Amino acid sequence: MSFAVAADAYDRFMGRYSVPLSPQLADLAGVTPGDRVLDVGCGPGALTAELAARLGPDAVVAVDPSEPFVAAARERNPGVDVRRASAEELPFADGAFDAAIAQLVVHFMRDPVAGLAEMARVTRPGGVVAACVWDHAGGRGPLSVFWEAAHALDPGVPDESRLPGAREGHLFALFEAAGLTGIEERTLVVAVEHPSFEEWWEPYTLGVGPAGAYAAGLEPARQAELRERCRAALPPAPFVLEARAWATRGTVTG
Repeated sequence: MSFAVAADAYDRFMGRYSVPLSPQLADLAGVTPGDRVLDVGCGPGALTAELAARLGPDAVVAVDPSEPFVAAARERNPGVDVRRASAEELPFADGAFDAAIAQLVVHFMRDPVAGLAEMARVTRPGGVVAACVWDHAGGRGPLSVFWEAAHALDPGVPDESRLPGAREGHLFALFEAAGLTGIEERTLVVAVEHPSFEEWWEPYTLGVGPAGAYAAGLEPARQAELRERCRAALPPAPFVLEARAWATRGTVTG
C-alpha cells in the first residue's frame, strides 16, 4: 500500500506514535556504529532519523513507494540516500547491508513474505532483519479506540486486525516463511499524551491509511457520530494512550 498523502498529514496521524517507537526498534535490531542499514518503507523518515543519529547519515539508506514520503525523508535527513522503491523490489545488490529494518510496514506490503525475503537478500549473511507491526488484532494498537467506535457505528467495516503481522505470532511466522533464522519476537510499547480530544481526532479526518480513509469518506453527520463515539470512549483530556507493537528480528543465513 502506498500512502498518497502529504507527509505532514502522516506525521499528525501516525508520526506521534512512530517517533517514540523508532528507538525501541533500532535497539531490537542491535545496530551499532560502523553498520550500514536499510530502512524499508521509511515513510517521512521517523526511523530514518533515529538511525542517522546513531550511525551517521552516510551509513543509512531508506526506501518508500510514496513519492511525497520520499521527498520529505530526503529533506529531513540530509546525507541519507533515500529512494523510491517497494519492499518486494529493492534496488540493491545481495548482502549490501548489515541490517534491514521495516517499521510499521509489513502489514501494508503487497506480499509480506516476498518483502521480508528481499530484505534478507540485501542483508549480509549473519546480518539482521527486523520489523514491527501494531497489535491491531489484540486491541492494543494506537487505532483501537477508533476502530471499536467504527464497528459500533458500522459493524461490517473492515478494520486492520486481519492485516499481516497484526496478531500475536504472525510476524514470527512470516519471518520463518521468508527463510530467516534465530527468530525472536518481542513487544514494544509507547505511551503518548494527547493534550485535547481535538488533537487526537483531527488527524483521522486527513485520509491517512485505512482508518483515515474510512473517517474522511463518511458523510458529515456519520463522521460527527463517529467522532462523538470516540470522545465517549476516551478519558477526559489530557490523556495518555499506550500502544503495543509486535516486533521480530531474525538472522540472515549464508
